[in-house]
Amino acid sequence: MQIHQALSHYFGYSSFRKPQEEIIQAILHKKDTLAILPTGGGKSLCYQLPAILFPGLTIVISPLISLMKDQVDSLRAQQIPAAYLNSSLDSHDYQEILTAVHQKQVKLLYVAPERLLQPGFIALMNQVQPQQVAIDEAHCVSQWGHDFRPSYRQIRDFVQALDHRPSLSAFTATASELVRQDICQQLDLKDPEIFISSFDRPNIQLSIQEPADKFTALKDLLPSKEACIIYCSSRKGVDQLGMALQKAGYQAACYHAGLSHQERQKAQDDFLFDRIQIMVATNAFGMGIDKSDVRLVVHYNMPKDIENYYQEIGRAGRDGLASQAVLFFASRDILTAKYFIEESQDQYAKDRLEAMIRYARHSGCLRQYLLSYFGQTVPDHCGNCSYCLGEFKVRDMTREGQMILSCLIRMKAPYGMTLLAEVLKGSQNQKIRKHHFDQLSTYGLLKDLSLTTIKHLISQVIASNYLLVNRHHGLEISPKALRLLQGKDRLAIRENLMVASNRLRYNHTSSQDAVLYPDLYQLLKDLRLKLAQEENLPAYIIFNNASLVDMTNQLPLNDQEFQRINGVGPVKADKYGQAFLDIIQTYYQDKGLSLDQRQANLLKNQAPITHYYQNEQASVNTDSVSIQKVVLNPMILEDYPDRMPSYFLCGQLLGQGLSIQAIAHKRHLRPEQVLQQLERCKQAGYLQELHLKLSPQAQQTLKNGDSSQLDALDLRLIQLSQ
Repeated sequence: MQIHQALSHYFGYSSFRKPQEEIIQAILHKKDTLAILPTGGGKSLCYQLPAILFPGLTIVISPLISLMKDQVDSLRAQQIPAAYLNSSLDSHDYQEILTAVHQKQVKLLYVAPERLLQPGFIALMNQVQPQQVAIDEAHCVSQWGHDFRPSYRQIRDFVQALDHRPSLSAFTATASELVRQDICQQLDLKDPEIFISSFDRPNIQLSIQEPADKFTALKDLLPSKEACIIYCSSRKGVDQLGMALQKAGYQAACYHAGLSHQERQKAQDDFLFDRIQIMVATNAFGMGIDKSDVRLVVHYNMPKDIENYYQEIGRAGRDGLASQAVLFFASRDILTAKYFIEESQDQYAKDRLEAMIRYARHSGCLRQYLLSYFGQTVPDHCGNCSYCLGEFKVRDMTREGQMILSCLIRMKAPYGMTLLAEVLKGSQNQKIRKHHFDQLSTYGLLKDLSLTTIKHLISQVIASNYLLVNRHHGLEISPKALRLLQGKDRLAIRENLMVASNRLRYNHTSSQDAVLYPDLYQLLKDLRLKLAQEENLPAYIIFNNASLVDMTNQLPLNDQEFQRINGVGPVKADKYGQAFLDIIQTYYQDKGLSLDQRQANLLKNQAPITHYYQNEQASVNTDSVSIQKVVLNPMILEDYPDRMPSYFLCGQLLGQGLSIQAIAHKRHLRPEQVLQQLERCKQAGYLQELHLKLSPQAQQTLKNGDSSQLDALDLRLIQLSQ
């Protein structure tokens, strides 16, 4: 069986993502490999598919019991013989698996690194001679990685103890150049092929907010009936937030290392099996959890480094559908972080924390900052983060920063943030009067700002390294402060950080936003849940949300068409196909849809379809521009027999007569994102013509060559029509 046949047969995909095919070919040629792919980028497929094609056994070294079970359940659902060895098995089950391995009935065996050097295990491996050793979460072997695990250092000794050396393949989502070199050295990879994919996850919208009331902002943000992970920095924070959410009526559970194994397992199973929607956790949760339909990841506190943050937000949207990652950022986070930096002797950890602080207060494209951190050159405008979507503006606060420094200098002691803010506010409390701070020239300089806003400002001065935090959390002037005081440096601050009230805009994201028939989509989800409960599996192992979206939009009528759905292969089609087809066909009949003709329109050569707008204005923000006619080219869909690109949905909705604003509302996008999707439709050849009607004023403006007088989005729509 060739790799493309195996991909389709076992996994239901028609093509590889970059650079999966190259990685798989290297492994099949028995080359040692190191692959750095983003979370949700398809790492597991890169060693699972070669394992199927190899004549012998593949050992998969995995750090967590939950990861092993999740992967093995998914493989078995696809009729791939897989097993795991860990402490969750009783002696009888453990021995049964060893026997199956000895009899060569297992293709993939998942083990924890702690078991590798057990004499009986090494003896068994020398008998079966594994073809491949795959190391998942390979950054755990590096002391420079963000999750160093000493047990991973046993891997090299295990390989050296084997009579026959298998090929080694190592995988991780985050690894700097230093960590990559250390992985190769610690695992003793021989002339490894190294693959570094783009770290970008464009379907995840990045946002940083500093609400006055985090809990209120969180409740506004939480999606309805969609999976969400909320990360807190401490066990106490997890317990408090989890309890508050439960009291507010949310289906939430807590997960951290302080809970018993049984409590953690129940919380995880409830989340995986959709019995709860919200998991509140420390970073102990999530590694290797392949729940593909998480729509939202919230960091309630600032993480300790970019590596952890990137890995944790990568747990959103692994099915490829639109998702969100929101960082709640507070002044206290910077104060605590700076205190750690001043006290820590670990320069590498200090540098990573500084990078996280810079991200939290970054006043440009958030995606550009993240990807640049990992060494990738990217455009300055991603179009899908809080900066690019216009959720904050940058203000020059140099003068206010100078006032803060001047006030602390006049106070003549390393006082804390709160007292400094109260002096600048002009507060009348006993401590201020006792120290005669109300006599200072800087007293009340910022009286027009709220105390919360002044603290925000002070935190930015700290984050910019103009103030230091000592071991008693007192503030001290740094050597760099003179540059700000003399006006040689400027202090730029995001405007939304200055807002004391909770005026935040959130974009609720749902997998349902991408479908043409939401009621059919819900019927398919209900069927999936029923099948999952019958088989005691997480629902996404039956089919992930992206597959259900494709079923809803492509409307397969028979087994052949059903197998064209992304994520559906012969194995799953044979097992589940008829049940899903029955629902789709019944839906056709009940709704009286002419679906046979619609299906033919998608797959056959036809003349372009012209749609005329009559009453509905399609202007973006003004009355200057409206759409009169849209011409779509269904012939282009022949190039996508297996899966219609999701951005074509915007083109279809435009053809159905929806305005830009209506499309934005239906798909929970912003108007500029809709235009971005339509531009891709035009580039692909699906949107063939777009005819507009311009107001006399707009026509005159264009005639005069002064396009700056037009609304930016209207101008973009005009450019799209040309």
